[in-house]
Amino acid sequence: MPATLSDIGAGIGFALLLTPGLCPAQTAATGAWSLHGQTTAVEEWHYGFPSPYQGLESLQGAEEDKHTLSATLFLGRRLWEGAEIYIDPEVTQGAGLSGTQGIAGFPNGEATHASGNSPSYDTARLFIRQTIGLGGETESLGDDENQFAGVQDVDRVVLTAGRLAATDVFDDNAYSHDPRTQFLNVALMDSGAWDFPADTKGYTGGFTAQLNRKSWALGYGAFMEPAEANGSVLDKRLLEAWGQILQWDRRYSWGAHAGTVRCFAFLNRADMGSYAGAVDDPAADLNVIKTRSYRCKEGVGLSWDQELVPSLGAFARLSWSDGRTETWAFTEIDSSAAAGLSLQGAAWARKNDTLGLAGVVDGLSSEHRHYLAAGGYDFSIGDGRLAYAAEEIAECYYAWQPFPSFSLSADYQFVANPAYNSSRGPVSVFGFRAHCSF
Repeated sequence: MPATLSDIGAGIGFALLLTPGLCPAQTAATGAWSLHGQTTAVEEWHYGFPSPYQGLESLQGAEEDKHTLSATLFLGRRLWEGAEIYIDPEVTQGAGLSGTQGIAGFPNGEATHASGNSPSYDTARLFIRQTIGLGGETESLGDDENQFAGVQDVDRVVLTAGRLAATDVFDDNAYSHDPRTQFLNVALMDSGAWDFPADTKGYTGGFTAQLNRKSWALGYGAFMEPAEANGSVLDKRLLEAWGQILQWDRRYSWGAHAGTVRCFAFLNRADMGSYAGAVDDPAADLNVIKTRSYRCKEGVGLSWDQELVPSLGAFARLSWSDGRTETWAFTEIDSSAAAGLSLQGAAWARKNDTLGLAGVVDGLSSEHRHYLAAGGYDFSIGDGRLAYAAEEIAECYYAWQPFPSFSLSADYQFVANPAYNSSRGPVSVFGFRAHCSF
């Protein structure tokens, strides 16, 4: 079988990782290598719920259960001064409920990486990061996945290029960003209306530049778009297809409690269909794919997190996109508002445990809802008709952590108006998660 670009890139990455002499001798003494790993298993199920009809991409009204499994290695090596290379081999298996269809704010964020009944390998990330210190005050960074422990200048420029996830760098949140340890719902782990560039497993090729100062940061990213909606192949016509984001972070303290506000604007361009065109043009036959042309999608978002007391934090997210073109990479959400609380278990002598409670309300643009109401389909929702209402989701989870590298979580989600359809549901989704890391 011919080598793919991903295979070639992985080979180059391993060569750089293993090549002696790239890493200065003084760096080797403090740790030239970084190795971490994780595995996460998620089981979700729902009982039967009111469903007078369903379409090709509906959440099935009958009782069902599904699971996902992921295993990842995070391998890094220091190169020259300020430079590091990382490669993350990953294996995934399983699927979300109803084939990961039927709910825009899907209950399992890990299902976006899932690959089917058989295990599937992917080089999730392969990138180089160059940090340029600007002098002055320093700070310590802890040893973590894709991060070396060490001391860096607070004022610094960080350049990253390669295969990565856009959400690795942008739209972060202290309390809701990782479905492997925090909230499971996709509309809580990221800003729902940011149709961030990614292949079907959530990764892409790109470049980011960040300027960090003591109380603020400014970041820019440019990424490749998939050639098809939710597709596995990235579009190589780089002048025609791309996604860009500009984000400003403001860090502050409320008394002794830290908080951060992150504001971003994005602009995507890809071979996307038009919802209005699919409805208005008889030749399109309500198939948005038949209206595809290189078009732009724009939007904005805000992410906020705030420590209230040492064991309790609050967060919120707001996001919006114009909703004129078909959803291309993330999920069918054109506007979203989310908020929640995260409580550590110190009050009941379980300081490493976490109790989380959050809610999210998602909506569609007028063009998008008219398309679905007429009988159109997106890549993950479509009931064949639509009695439109905002999709409303509440999630609660408890993560029991008996020791630092292992946790078990029970999760419950209540979904009203799944896929924006007031004629179906509500549905309760129950979940169980096991997570191990080293």
